[in-house]
Amino acid sequence: MKQNRNVEFEPAGRKSNVESESTEVSFLYLSEDDMVDAGVQNAARCVDVMEEMIGLLEDGDFLMGGPYNDAHGLMLYFPKKSPIKNFPINNSRDRRFIAMPAYLGGRFHVAGEKWYGSNGNNRELGLPRSILMMMLNDVETGKPLAYMSGNLLSSMRTGAMPGMAAKHLAVNDAKVLSLLGCGVVNKACLMSIMTVRPDIEIIKLKGSSRTSKTALRMKEYIEDHYPGVKQVILCTTMEEAVRDADIVSEAISCMYGQWPEVKKEWMKPGLLYISSSTFNMEYSSIVDLKKVIDNYGMYENYAEEDELGYDENGIRKHSGCMGEDFVYMIEDGLIERDSLIRLGEIIRGKKPGRESDEEIILVSLEGMPIEDVAWAYECYSYALIHDIGTRLKVWDKPRAF
Repeated sequence: MKQNRNVEFEPAGRKSNVESESTEVSFLYLSEDDMVDAGVQNAARCVDVMEEMIGLLEDGDFLMGGPYNDAHGLMLYFPKKSPIKNFPINNSRDRRFIAMPAYLGGRFHVAGEKWYGSNGNNRELGLPRSILMMMLNDVETGKPLAYMSGNLLSSMRTGAMPGMAAKHLAVNDAKVLSLLGCGVVNKACLMSIMTVRPDIEIIKLKGSSRTSKTALRMKEYIEDHYPGVKQVILCTTMEEAVRDADIVSEAISCMYGQWPEVKKEWMKPGLLYISSSTFNMEYSSIVDLKKVIDNYGMYENYAEEDELGYDENGIRKHSGCMGEDFVYMIEDGLIERDSLIRLGEIIRGKKPGRESDEEIILVSLEGMPIEDVAWAYECYSYALIHDIGTRLKVWDKPRAF
């Protein structure tokens, strides 16, 4: 079922719960199939919703976790060893749980939380590395509104952010898109970017090799779904993938500290380089480039948690996160804080976006729980209107203890 990109929804959470005098509490359960029917993979609409969300972030009409209300989430890591018998051990490269709560205002006026467990060993079981669920709650009463499958939701909102960046910051005649990483996230990025830049003619793919299964699957997907793309090129090196690109979407999965390096001399004038995952570029090469971020406070939190210092040669270590590296550059006096532009400032017209066809723009997009809340609410609203999902009861009346 396709969702109309321009459909407007009433604030279902506020209307259905606050005005009701009933003590009955129930919520809508949406399976992964239900989420597909509710339009969770509607890339064009998701780009629009993310733009709306970023505007509310700029307005301050939101809350996230942490002491400054701007944290990515609360992470529960397992140790690599423990003296306690049968204690969970991190014997994979990514075993953790994360709670990502947020409130988003505007027409959404809803609270929610994405909760997920991650384990790199899942792939041996035929499962995705991370299994995610999403909860929405009425802000006024705390009533649960919906509980839904979150994997497709999370991927789509992640991909829609680069789509929004490409809409506002790419050169008008962008023809070459490069995808660094060919996994699920960059597939969602591809879907979103193509909705706002349908004139792309060449797509370059950088997987682990020319014959990597993910790269070949991505090539096949592009050829099947985007007939206007004239050429799909499988690249063996980062340099080959970055050179001549108008837009780069980076979503590389790699071991911590093994981030592939990108060099300024590979970047053509006018390049828009979007990082959603890992980033490694010499600090001195970044200084004169335009730098755009989604949420500076989140990167300050990252830097405070990581406390990365300097190597044996006195050179600042890289974090693998573009926005966090920007924080270190400010700490080291390489750039000024006001040299960073918030994406919300561009959306709200406070600062210009692209100012010439020659400037190279770096964009850091790391993911925030308000993105999940926004897209979850949109899918939930669509599901309500179209009678999708299963209504589950909590109680008719709360029992006295």
